[in-house]
Order: sequence, then C-alpha cells, then structure tokens
Amino acid sequence: MLLRTRPAIRSSEITDKKLYLRRREFIQAAAVTAVGAAAGTLGVPQADAAPSWPRVKVPNFAKSPYGADEKPNAYQDATTYNNFYEFGVEKEDPSNNAGPLKTKPWTVKVDGLVDKPADYQLEDFIKPYALEERIYRMRCVERWSMVIPWIGFPLASLLKTVQPAPTAKFVEFTTLFNPQQMPGQRRDVLRWPYVEGLRLDEAMHPLAILAVGLYGEYLPNQNGAPIRLVVPWKYGFKGIKSIVRIRLTDRQPMNSWQLSAPSEYGFYSNVNPSVDHPRWSQARERRIGEFFMRPTLVFNGYGDQVASLYAGMDLKKNY
Repeated sequence: MLLRTRPAIRSSEITDKKLYLRRREFIQAAAVTAVGAAAGTLGVPQADAAPSWPRVKVPNFAKSPYGADEKPNAYQDATTYNNFYEFGVEKEDPSNNAGPLKTKPWTVKVDGLVDKPADYQLEDFIKPYALEERIYRMRCVERWSMVIPWIGFPLASLLKTVQPAPTAKFVEFTTLFNPQQMPGQRRDVLRWPYVEGLRLDEAMHPLAILAVGLYGEYLPNQNGAPIRLVVPWKYGFKGIKSIVRIRLTDRQPMNSWQLSAPSEYGFYSNVNPSVDHPRWSQARERRIGEFFMRPTLVFNGYGDQVASLYAGMDLKKNY
C-alpha cells in the first residue's frame, strides 16, 4: 500500500521568509531603539530583484467596489511567495519553476450535468464576460494571509451560460496534468491531477470568481495562469489553478487534499478560527509584510455575505 506523506510545516510556511530571516535583526534593534521608532519599520520587507517572467497588462477591466478600502500586498509578495505544488512544495518553487508552462493554446472543458457542454479555447471562454478587478483578502491554511487585487469574472456567469441540469449539485474543477511542464507532478506528494470542488450554491455566489489576472496584469504562471478559481471566504488551497476542466455533478467531489490527508482537510475548507488544524491553531494569522499576528476572521471577514450558505450546519464537523 502506497502512503503519501506531507512535508512537515516549515517556519517559512507561516511567516514571510524575508521577515523570518530578519527577526533577530528586529529584536536587536528593538533593544536600542525607542518603541515608536521601531514600530515604524515593522513589516517592511527588503526589495526583491525584478521578476524574470513576462508581465502583460490586461487591456480592459473595470474597477469593482470589492475591497476598495483594502491595501494590497506588494506584487512581489503575491508572485514569489505562494503554494502551487505542481511546481514544488517550497514557497519560492512556483516562481522559480513555472516558466516552462505553456498557456497558449489553452482549452477548458465544461461538461457533466449541463445543457451546453463544450470545449472552449481560452479566448472564447473569457470573451462573453466583463472583467473586473476585485481586491480580496486571501487566507492560507498555513496561517499566513495577503490582500490581492484579482482580475476576473463571476463563476456564476459561466454557470448560467452552460445551464446546469436540475440534478446538478456540485462543481468539480481539475488542474492541468503535465509532468514535463509541471515538475512537482513527478513527485508523489498528492494524487495528480489536482482536483477541487464547490457546492453549486457556493459556486453561484457573487464572491466566487474565475481569475485571469492580478495587479492589472495577466496571471503569471506561478499564480495559476491562464485561469484559476478564487473563493475568498475559504482557505487558499480551494483556489485551484491552471484549470482545464469544470464538471457539474450530483455527487460531492473529493478534493486532492481531502484524499491526501482526510483528518486535516475537509470539503468545505471555510476559514474558521475555532477549528484548528490538527498540527496548529487557526485562531491567528500573519499578514505577509507585517511582523505581528492578527486574529483570524470567521469566513475570512466575508461572513455577512456568505454565512447564510451554511445556516444550520455544524461548521466544526463540516470543516
């Protein structure tokens, strides 16, 4: 019997690597610097080198009111410190290893319990929908968070186009499987290809989007190019990247982390500070670029919009 094991949590997985390396420097400085002066320097990462991947502007998108009062993280934070196990398990692996991924041409299959199944070329897949920028708080199960300006369109818009059958209850998403381009898939870290799922009513919620860009530009490979899911009230691993298939079904999909470690990861994966991961508390989080931790918000702060989806459910049991 083949057993898959997850890498043990590393300090770099719960703290911005730049800040982790500077902790001793901060403590030494704090001993000789007034508190007020020291506070002004907290969470200021060192400048990084210019990115080596192509940066292409998205030509037409609208600004939405979502997150307009939020301060986004730096572009470099979001593009060099993230999870994408298809390219490696370390936070810097995606930005270092995702260059060979070919995103043109790209086909997205939509099938299952829909009235209008089809194989779409990416350009045709996106064309009917107006793109807009939404600034969302994003929370990782590893206790770190960011604020990212995504560019995309509501997943509900696509679902209305393909017309789910009355028996459809769930939406299943699948990532590209190509070990030649995705070296992480050569390792038995997860069952490949990566699969995620939502309940249909979750997928139809206006906060759930299919993203094609961030920071005014098309997605770089390491962030899920050319199209990915963003569900801001759930932990980040629900945001499946480099999607090639969207299937509607009457059965709850088993997502990849659920298959790999069912005692640690459930189907819903809603941000809930009262449900600890078996190996660490979820009550607090560290915003990348900040030194001090902050309280974790229920549903990542989007409870007013999404709590009704889970009325009557035991959210500790349905984690």
